[in-house]
Amino acid sequence: MTTFDSTKLTLTDILRNITNGKIQLPDFQRGWVWDDNHIRDLLVSIARSFPIGAVMLLETGGEVRFQTRPVEGLDGRIGQDVQPERLILDGQQRLTTLTQAVALTTPVHTRNSKGKPILRHYYFDIHRALDAPHALDEAIVAVDENRQLRTNFGRDVELDLSTRELECRQLHFPCDQIINSDEWEELFFEHQPGHVKTYMEFRKQIISAFRNYQLPIIELKKETSKEAVCLVFEKVNTGGVQLSVFELITASYAADGYNLRDDWFGSTIRKVDSRKERLEQDPLLKGIEAPEFLQAVTLLHTHELRLQDLEAGKSGKQVRPVSAKRGDVLQLPLEAWKRHADAVEEGFRLAARFLKKECFFDRRELPYSTQLVPLAAVMSRLKERWLEPKIYDKLTRWYWCGVLGELYGGAVETRMANDYEELLAWFEDEDALPRTVRDASFQVERLDTLRTRLSAAYKAINVLILREGARDWFWKATIQELDAQEISLDVHHIFPKAWCEKTGIAREIYDCILNKTMISYKANRMIGGDAPSHYLKRLQQDKRVQLSDYEMDEILATHALSPELLRADNFEDFLKDRQKKLVALIEKAMGKPVLLTEE
Repeated sequence: MTTFDSTKLTLTDILRNITNGKIQLPDFQRGWVWDDNHIRDLLVSIARSFPIGAVMLLETGGEVRFQTRPVEGLDGRIGQDVQPERLILDGQQRLTTLTQAVALTTPVHTRNSKGKPILRHYYFDIHRALDAPHALDEAIVAVDENRQLRTNFGRDVELDLSTRELECRQLHFPCDQIINSDEWEELFFEHQPGHVKTYMEFRKQIISAFRNYQLPIIELKKETSKEAVCLVFEKVNTGGVQLSVFELITASYAADGYNLRDDWFGSTIRKVDSRKERLEQDPLLKGIEAPEFLQAVTLLHTHELRLQDLEAGKSGKQVRPVSAKRGDVLQLPLEAWKRHADAVEEGFRLAARFLKKECFFDRRELPYSTQLVPLAAVMSRLKERWLEPKIYDKLTRWYWCGVLGELYGGAVETRMANDYEELLAWFEDEDALPRTVRDASFQVERLDTLRTRLSAAYKAINVLILREGARDWFWKATIQELDAQEISLDVHHIFPKAWCEKTGIAREIYDCILNKTMISYKANRMIGGDAPSHYLKRLQQDKRVQLSDYEMDEILATHALSPELLRADNFEDFLKDRQKKLVALIEKAMGKPVLLTEE
């Protein structure tokens, strides 16, 4: 099926349909932004019959229903009962400019070159337009909202066009009379009988160019899917900013009288609580975005559809898949949102509780925020059952496999859907192992390459160490206790960078996670650039610390390292030993062996 037609329409017909409301904007279109210079350039292009590009319209009446609004400048002029026949997908800036400058008599709300808001009426200087047809930009005159051109900081009136008589006598034709100039011409012929020939030549060259101008139109048919409409819009949108799923669904739900923006962000005027604010009361959910929440709701909805198909005895391609893909999120019905949103909200809260049990306490610590989506969706189904030992153990294993297997980076919509469905099945069937658990692997060589704290596996291993009770070398309390007290903490080298470089150890070796751990700024200051055997003595003997070798070794051991090798300044054996200790933590979390290098 052909999804579009191409044709041409006269500018006059397009502007007439815009001003009577037959052509409007989908509500997700951003505001009009063209400045005075752009407006002048467009008027000149039309006057000289230059191409200004095609316009893309969407036929209404199909499955795609958006809240609509008139083109800017027409607010209050078009009744709410007027239903548009077409929506502007591409060409908003051009058509809004022409509507305000040519089809309306009110001043154009625009900006000057410095971005300052201004009001302007546009005219053609008839003499200049005829004298220099190839320099029409010099014939365009812009005056203020009073139809005057002022100089000397507004004190002097250089040009006054505030009445029709003054326009006629000074041979300045208002652009807002281009579509229908009958009344203006009667006055002109009355006040300027000696310039009728001049005006008729202007009308032939300039006004006729506007009235006969034809715009290429690409019209998407009403049968076009919402996903295709949104994709096409984003491809042709010269603003360069991709529309979010939330913006598009908000516009779609608004057509059914539901304000999704109020639901998510809240409204003091309409006394609606913010779902986002409620969720963000938990530090692990700070910064949660609406598209993530919509994906979780879509997982529940599409799973319902799949179960319905299976119960109806459908098979193969007839059975709809569980999905979190953009296209399926865009198809999320309003009734599905209303049915599942509260359960998903509770699911995110339960997901945060689970993560706290795994020793994550702040969203910045999360290896992948994307993994929250299937986790929250699953939690919305489990409710308090997630605390059952067998279910909790499976959730934990799945989570750490996803993190340490580094499976939730990049495009993960398919994995989200698989994990949601397969986790629910695994809770009921021991043999139904989810793909994420089955496919996840961690190779021991990865420990040699983990250097940045932005890496998911780096964050995960750091948390694995901390949850074993790692204690600070200065404060003696656990790192997590200090973090709760907002003591400044960071990941630092165990064998200092300066010592490593002086000893000739390559940066790619000393800078990996095997030689790093979380300690306080106080401890790091006392380490300096000395060998471990020296800085440990200094630490222990500090009057604020006062620890015996045995007591200090106990603290060091909580960081999954060998105190003996550290005190011996044996860097090579220290790394080998720490590798084994970290591998043990990783294997425990993933519930499967780490792939070791063959010697």
